[in-house]
Amino acid sequence: MRTNLEPAKNGAAAHGPYSATLPDMDVQTQTTPPNRSFWLWLGLAGGLFLLCTMLLWTAAWYTMKSSGSTANGFSSFGSGRIAVVDLKGIILSADKTNEQLEKFAHDDSVKAIILHIDSPGGGAAASQEIYHEVLRIRSKHEKRIVASVESVGASGAYYIASATDRIYANQASIVGSIGVIMEWVNYGDLMKWAKLKNVTIKAGSLKDAGSPTRDPTPAELAYFQGLTDNMHTQFIDDVAKGRKLPVADIQKLATGQVWTGEQALPLHLIDQAGGFRAALLDTARTVGIHGEPEIVRPRKPDTGLLDLLLRANSQIAIPSPGEIQSLLEKSPGFYFLWQ
Repeated sequence: MRTNLEPAKNGAAAHGPYSATLPDMDVQTQTTPPNRSFWLWLGLAGGLFLLCTMLLWTAAWYTMKSSGSTANGFSSFGSGRIAVVDLKGIILSADKTNEQLEKFAHDDSVKAIILHIDSPGGGAAASQEIYHEVLRIRSKHEKRIVASVESVGASGAYYIASATDRIYANQASIVGSIGVIMEWVNYGDLMKWAKLKNVTIKAGSLKDAGSPTRDPTPAELAYFQGLTDNMHTQFIDDVAKGRKLPVADIQKLATGQVWTGEQALPLHLIDQAGGFRAALLDTARTVGIHGEPEIVRPRKPDTGLLDLLLRANSQIAIPSPGEIQSLLEKSPGFYFLWQ
């Protein structure tokens, strides 16, 4: 019997005191199988990339369609749509609203525009500027624009609404307040108490009219009253023009008073009692849209971290930067504002 632990013979090299003698056998070379892991991971990565691309594209398409946004801020999806422009809060500038109206005016797929109003009015000039923009779009682009008053559509907001083709308001909405107001705070007595003195150098007797450091003179009061009356006349004339009513009829109502939607209807200050839904469906039928109309709104601006925090804590009465600016800019000035 041959053992594999017998000593090496004939001077055969060994690594130890004994060498391992292998049995005679054919030696075959074993080939390494191909590396399939690389191709497997490459395929998975490619499939995942395509899936993510499709999901991102679908999300982007849906967002653009639902928000009405494209490269110029509005969508070109579909046709026969109703655009909605919100007019909320105190009106201090016409730029944003006019820009939105102008873009929708050039969108042929938008058949009509609804001004969704919830505002007590604001600056006289800003309100008047939006009023004239509405008239211009109606005339130049022959596009129907209607107003839907939510809770409040008073003073400057009503001024703007009167330029539209039709005004809708809920029965409990507040409308009207055809009037002008100017006011400022006189802290002259406070300065006297603090032993402070105001020094003014002027050229022109009315140059410092309205100074908050002293009482106005009779001439200054007459001066401001003349300006206010002139703006009031403009307000009355423009509302009469927009509502297609005699100026005398509007003059009777131009006391600064407000009415509910139910009271305003027989006074011809509004055309129909009803909310936003009624305005939407009625407008769609008027411009030939059958069935449920598609609504498009301006693209919302990117939300910052501060806005998110303020929104999350909306129950806390923290004024936004825009509201702080409104308070700072409110005095002095002329306002179509219901207070």
